[in-house]
Amino acid sequence: MPSISGSIQEELTSYEIERNKPMPSLNHSAIQTNLATYLNYHFRKKYTILSEITLVMPEKPDAIPDLAIYPKIKIDYFEDQLAMEEMPLTAIEISSPSQSDSFIVKKINRYFEVGVKSCWFVMPSLQAISVYSEKGKYQFFSADMTLVDPVTGIELPLSEVFAE
Repeated sequence: MPSISGSIQEELTSYEIERNKPMPSLNHSAIQTNLATYLNYHFRKKYTILSEITLVMPEKPDAIPDLAIYPKIKIDYFEDQLAMEEMPLTAIEISSPSQSDSFIVKKINRYFEVGVKSCWFVMPSLQAISVYSEKGKYQFFSADMTLVDPVTGIELPLSEVFAE
């Protein structure tokens, strides 16, 4: 009989293999919820905010950003899609404890290679977000600042993202 920690490790491994991404943490989940809620409430007339949608990439594996921002999409509840072939305007990645910064930056670079226009790298432990407008070019926003994405025009007070 496996130990409790062994069972958790098996679940984590299964989750990570299935989704090709690390198991989210409490902080990750709370921040993702705060971001999705704020973005949807303030920008849903102009953009469609999608959580955990698979992006079909030219080179495998496909990618699953934590959040993706698209120009407004008409949702057809009778015809669902399992994955998006069209790339979002913005991909948002929230760092998890098991990920390195270089891993996230590689994902961001990959998004730019397929036509994503901006990427957000959310760093929970720093209460900060870097907004990339191209490979290697970003603006750093800390907890007391208002994020501005030049691609979408979205302005977001980071106090809303890192709220308790």
